[in-house]
Amino acid sequence: MPPILDTLPERALIGMVHVGALPGTPRATASIESLARAAADEARILADAGFDAIIVENMHDAPYVHGDVLGPEIVAGMTRAAHAVTSAVSVPVGVQILSGGNAHALAVCSATGAAFIRCENFVFSHVADEGLLDRAEAGPLLRYRRSIGADHVRVFCDIKKKHASHALTADVSLAEAAHAAEFFGADGLIVTGSATGNPTSPADAAEVRNATRLPVLVGSGVTPEDAPKLLEHADALIVGSYIKRDGHWANPVDPGRAAQLIRAARASG
Repeated sequence: MPPILDTLPERALIGMVHVGALPGTPRATASIESLARAAADEARILADAGFDAIIVENMHDAPYVHGDVLGPEIVAGMTRAAHAVTSAVSVPVGVQILSGGNAHALAVCSATGAAFIRCENFVFSHVADEGLLDRAEAGPLLRYRRSIGADHVRVFCDIKKKHASHALTADVSLAEAAHAAEFFGADGLIVTGSATGNPTSPADAAEVRNATRLPVLVGSGVTPEDAPKLLEHADALIVGSYIKRDGHWANPVDPGRAAQLIRAARASG
């Protein structure tokens, strides 16, 4: 089994840093400098707790616009935040830009030394809460990665992305989606629950694990209770809700909850 990243251990724990609403979005109240400082502070807490990698994401930018509609101010803001995080911690850093800002995220990684992106629409189409994601990203995204000399940046893609209806692909199983993503060049596959914070089914993780040679990541709803079961099938767990105050993604990181999650996952090994 290839490693998630060359520098990550088996059974890796990846923590989410949700950057505050960026300037230009409806909920923005803070300057980009204060947002970058806060992102770096949260990343340090997670790294000190024992997380093996960090993902920087702009989830506070709701309601989201998709893909080509994303403005240059979002790329600029995420570049500033990602640079602050990569400068603050020694663990690998990833970037996700909502919604569908996958080429944007690759550019941010290339500029800041971040190591990977999370892509929610790599294969097939989805009807998401931000609208119809009608174009699979794999073809144009990997061509763009090659064109900017960023082949070292890994692309981890969601299978049956959360916050979406899958009626259009109801006849495509998780295993078939995994096969398609592997064939199209994904570097790792992410299995999730139906929404942020909702548990991921161990059976779903097992189905994808049995369908692919790629690393498998779990992308939502990880708790200390569920972590051992999920790690029976997954190479890494992405955690964004449990580690926040009161277990809600929008709150600041809670060092105690972060440490509890790490203890539970490490004990299961």
